Amino acid sequence: MRNSSLGWLDQCYRAVFWTNTLRNLGLEFSMRDLIDLRRILTETRPSATAIALRILLRCLSLPYALAMVVRNKLYEFGIKRSYRSPLIVVSVGNLSVGGTGKSPAVAWLAKWFRRQGIRVAILSRGYGALDSGQNDEALELELQLPDVPHLQHVDRVASAIVAEAELDMQVLILDDGFQHRRIQRDLDIVLLDATDARAIRWCLPGGVLREPMGSLARAGVVMLTRCDQIDSADLEDQLGQIRRLAADAILVHARHRPCSLLCYPNQQKPVDELRGLRVLAFCAIGNPGSFFATLRQLGAEILETRVWPDHHGFDATDVQALHNWVAENSQAQVIVCTVKDWVKLEVSRLGDVELWALAVEMDLVQGTAELEESLQNLLAKLPDNQAGSSAR
Repeated sequence: MRNSSLGWLDQCYRAVFWTNTLRNLGLEFSMRDLIDLRRILTETRPSATAIALRILLRCLSLPYALAMVVRNKLYEFGIKRSYRSPLIVVSVGNLSVGGTGKSPAVAWLAKWFRRQGIRVAILSRGYGALDSGQNDEALELELQLPDVPHLQHVDRVASAIVAEAELDMQVLILDDGFQHRRIQRDLDIVLLDATDARAIRWCLPGGVLREPMGSLARAGVVMLTRCDQIDSADLEDQLGQIRRLAADAILVHARHRPCSLLCYPNQQKPVDELRGLRVLAFCAIGNPGSFFATLRQLGAEILETRVWPDHHGFDATDVQALHNWVAENSQAQVIVCTVKDWVKLEVSRLGDVELWALAVEMDLVQGTAELEESLQNLLAKLPDNQAGSSAR
């Protein structure tokens, strides 16, 4: 269950999507419509209400984008101070509010450093923390990286100091760190979801971007995820835009490769077992459409889907709703969610049906050599007595 603390993105959304104000403007829609911002902004035959909402939200995007530009300039000119860690710092982040597949990218990067014998820690804010103090992303990464410390705190500078002084780390990975300018970094890796429609590449609240696309100029690496889910013409168009905005950045093409099905508490099945099965699918992630598309690509027959907001903490009411949903769909042979959801539920069945989680890994299909060369150049900065040292 999630705690009651709200991050700045929650506060932003609540300010923008103030229901009573919008109703006073004659815009009637449900809270579920507010959650599904992507659908509102991208539906091909929008209602008059949706069109009016798009115009309103995009007008509100302009002052937000300006504020972000000013904020970045304050850091660039040194008016707002930032902390310089003595360790190597690599940021993995997004321009958007989520849904790019950042956790698999963080896992790939941490595993790469561990293979080089480097002591690495992950720093994150811990947005949407559960009662345990960890959020869903931390629990998911812990399954894959049992030997990598993950420090979650709203003050990531404080976490960095702990990693330096108490954990004797060599490299810090800033999870979701592109907008976290308080810590200087040696490399910015920025993820873009190739399946995102241009219609949502506006700043909040008229789109899903935290800052304008022009901010890609700060990136050392731009990783375009889910490249396998778009056609070649669309891919070339997006790559052209990235090259214009981030001319010096390394371009990496990536896809999310399904690697296994997890069954609580510690069983694994091959993903081929989904083929031909009638499934119910649900998730609470930034880009649910991509998850459902992957299940279909694996041969699953999806009977129904359900979606919750990103980082949603499933409480007893939600679990009961899932039980009822299963009972209403007697033809379902299995219910499937993401690992990010599975780690919060920790059950093997919902009703009479098994619950499986689809585990995915980041698969870099182009630009891998250039990325690894850039990372090796960072490691060359380590003192001679630390470079290539083994984990203690």
